[in-house]
Amino acid sequence: MSLIVTVIAGPGGNFRLPGCVAAIASAVRGGAEPDWLSPGEACDLAIGEVDREAIELVARSAIGDAPIDVLVQAAGNRRKRVLVADMESTIIENEMLDELADFVGSRARVADITRRAMNGELDFAAALAERVALLKGLPATVLDEAAARIRLMPGAGALVATMRRAAATTALVSGGFTVFAEPTARQLGFDRVVANRLDIADGRIAGTVRAPIVTRDSKLETLRALADECGATPADALAVGDGANDLPMLDAAGLGIAFHAKPAVAAASRWRIDHAGLTALLYAQGYRREEIVEG
Repeated sequence: MSLIVTVIAGPGGNFRLPGCVAAIASAVRGGAEPDWLSPGEACDLAIGEVDREAIELVARSAIGDAPIDVLVQAAGNRRKRVLVADMESTIIENEMLDELADFVGSRARVADITRRAMNGELDFAAALAERVALLKGLPATVLDEAAARIRLMPGAGALVATMRRAAATTALVSGGFTVFAEPTARQLGFDRVVANRLDIADGRIAGTVRAPIVTRDSKLETLRALADECGATPADALAVGDGANDLPMLDAAGLGIAFHAKPAVAAASRWRIDHAGLTALLYAQGYRREEIVEG
């Protein structure tokens, strides 16, 4: 099986990228001709029929500690017809329960629970219930205040806009809340939103989440159903997320990328982006700089 090695510079990695690309190319038997998708930012190297894990070890050794990402994948079917993306710490920089916890003075406590749940150390549904219970009684107006803090991840707009122009179907799937996911999806142009609903009673947060809860299984089922609707298979899908509840959909997708992920998630994923922004997911599909729509 022929492989493509995609090498992508993160912040501060551009000046080291050409040297890393040259080192990888020279380490491959017979050499490999660089194909620059974006000069100084992203490059493809076409490799013959070799072991994927072996070439990835060679590439990571060449990169060393440089803030540069590398993905090794089959050369065929790179451009995906479906995008399923987690929201928090993926499409947006925030964890919105952590933001809401500011209003009850419990940000540090909630952030620790979030971190452990996303690293797979806690049951997701139980951790969600524990964090939401701390918010009980807060006026619902704090939801608007928290929403004003949302920061889009660099490259989020370009990722969605470019894939939509290529006729891909896109879904934002979040274990967070519709009150944040729906406006984020509208802003970026996602076709579909799946998220939890926060209960509100008498103008205040009730401290509970309406059933059914969006779980790791929900995310996987969304990917499968969306691919089926499009007349595609999970192999035709790109999935991206950072937490343990994203792993099933990352495993099922033809290209499942752990993005700036928690350690356990990065270790368990076939592909990961540790440094670059979400534009890296377009380079991973072979898009060139001139094909990218700035969203």
